[in-house]
Amino acid sequence: MARYIMTAFGKDRTGIVADVTRLLYENDCNLEDTTMSMLADEFTLSLLFSSQQPDIEDVLTRECRRLELDKGISAFIRQIKNATKQSHSGYKTCTLHIEGLDQAGIVYKTSQFLADHRLSIIQLESTANASPQSGATIYSMTIDIQVPEDLPFDQLEEDLSAVADELHVDITMQR
Repeated sequence: MARYIMTAFGKDRTGIVADVTRLLYENDCNLEDTTMSMLADEFTLSLLFSSQQPDIEDVLTRECRRLELDKGISAFIRQIKNATKQSHSGYKTCTLHIEGLDQAGIVYKTSQFLADHRLSIIQLESTANASPQSGATIYSMTIDIQVPEDLPFDQLEEDLSAVADELHVDITMQR
């Protein structure tokens, strides 16, 4: 059974999830995992699905073009070659919370630190909102990461404090 990822987005409205998932249902695909969220006024979907049909990628690519013309939803499909479930043995999971005045580079510098230390991002969510007290824009980010079991949390927290100092943000780690 082949596995695929579909990403789709469109102006938020009632029925957008039904419009996208209908394509998979009507073509006998098995929806395995999803992430859906609102970004600005666009609704975004990331879908992992499987199918036994040998030509499903071509069929769904045509359906995606029609979805864009008829419903204004942009959607793209890509097969995952040699897809296997990732083993999480040898890793522990923790969550980073980052908050500070909004500025360029918070996501980049934090994700680069994680990459440099071979820490995998499992999920990242962020938002920028006006502070009720000052009106200044506060950037908040939550990142779930995988940490090698042999890396002490104390060392990670110490190394993260240098990133926090550079960006003038608060970084807390939840184990």
